[in-house]
Amino acid sequence: MSDPTFNNMFPPQMRAFAEQSVAQAQKAFDEFMSATQRAVSSFEGQTTSAHSGLRGLQQKVVSFSERNVTASFEFAQKLLHAKDPEEVIRLHAEFVKAQMQALAEQTQELAQHATSAIPRPGNGKP
Repeated sequence: MSDPTFNNMFPPQMRAFAEQSVAQAQKAFDEFMSATQRAVSSFEGQTTSAHSGLRGLQQKVVSFSERNVTASFEFAQKLLHAKDPEEVIRLHAEFVKAQMQALAEQTQELAQHATSAIPRPGNGKP
């Protein structure tokens, strides 16, 4: 059930401004990620093959960061369209649960990748 006072709590102009602000922030982030990916690619071209494991780890970190920020923008967009306080609470709970799961998966994946990327004597890596 939609709470009419919640829907009218913010004037349409304020809601439009918030939506525009989120869209602009997302565009700026997308441009930042493009620049970061170009910089990482440039850096990768300058490193030796001995650093290939670290480059892979770096790529994973950038990818995870991009996914996490994208999830935050999606959450912000959903909040802007919430119809009542209960929906805000539900959206927040879903977001926190999804982000905790993503963090656990990302941590595990980074640990596995870091372990395999570390050169050890006798494992054939420099």
